Amino acid sequence: MAPPRNRRPGFSRRAQYSLFIGYVIAIAGALVGAVLLALSTLNPPAFSALRAGTAEITAPISWAAGSAWNGIASIPSWIGSFFGVHAENARLQKQVAVDKQQLLRARAIAYENVRLKKLLGVREPGEETIATARVVSSSATSTRRYALLYAGLIQGVHAGMPVRAPDGLVGRILEAGPDTARILLLIDPESIVPVRRTKDGAPGFATGRGDGLLDVKPIALGNAEYAPGDVLVTSGSGGIFPPNLPVATVVSRSRDGALAKPFAVPDALDYALVLRAFVNMPAPAPAETKP
Repeated sequence: MAPPRNRRPGFSRRAQYSLFIGYVIAIAGALVGAVLLALSTLNPPAFSALRAGTAEITAPISWAAGSAWNGIASIPSWIGSFFGVHAENARLQKQVAVDKQQLLRARAIAYENVRLKKLLGVREPGEETIATARVVSSSATSTRRYALLYAGLIQGVHAGMPVRAPDGLVGRILEAGPDTARILLLIDPESIVPVRRTKDGAPGFATGRGDGLLDVKPIALGNAEYAPGDVLVTSGSGGIFPPNLPVATVVSRSRDGALAKPFAVPDALDYALVLRAFVNMPAPAPAETKP
C-alpha cells in the first residue's frame, strides 16, 4: 500500500535533522544581524573596520558586476557610433581629398608668385620681430580697449609698431615707456585696419566696436557682399601692418558691410609679438633757412 501524501517529517530522521539545522541557521543569522546592528548603532568606530573589510571583499565583485552591466547597457550606443563613425570617416576622406587638391593649387600659385616677383624685381620688407613680451593686463570692461605690454623703449618698442599673437593681429603700440608699452587693441573703436578678403582680395577696413567684434566696410560698394566664414587678413596698405596677418572671420552680414570676430582674443593673451612697422616712414627733411 502507498504511503500517505501528507506524511509529517517526524517519520523521517533525515527530515528532522534538516529542519533543525535550518532553524539553527536562521536563529544564528538573526542573532548575528542583531549584534551587528546594535554594534553599528552604539559604537560606530568599532564597526568601521568591519565595514572596511566588507567593502574590500565586495568591491571587486561590485566592480565586475558594474562593468558587465555598463558594457551591456552601452551596446546600443556602440552600434550607433559604429555607423556614425563610418559616415563621418567617409565625409572626412572626401574633405581631405578636396583639401589636398586646394593645397596643391595653393603651392603652385605661391611658387608662381615667388618666380614672378623675382622676374619683376619686386622689393618687399620682411616681417621682423622686435620683442616678445607678456601682456600684463587689458581693459575688458571699458568701451576703450587697451592692453599693457611688459616691454618698452629699452627693448626697442616704439609707438606705431604692430602687435600680433600666434592666432592673429592684436593691435598696435599707442605709446611706449622705458619698460612698458600701451597697446591700442584691434577691437577698440579708434582702431582702423586695412584688410582684404582672402578668396578674392577685395579690400576694406576693419574698425573696432568695443564689444569684441569688428565692423568691416568694403572700399568699393560692389564688393559689399560679405558672407559668413569669409577670412580677412591685413592688406599692407598704410605702411603699419605687414600684409597677410590673420585679422578676423566674418560672422554675419550688416547693412553696408559685415560683422567679424577677431582671431586673437586679447583677454586670453599671455604673450604677444611686437613687429617692426611694415614701412618705416622717412624722417622729414629739415627746412632750409634763407640767407
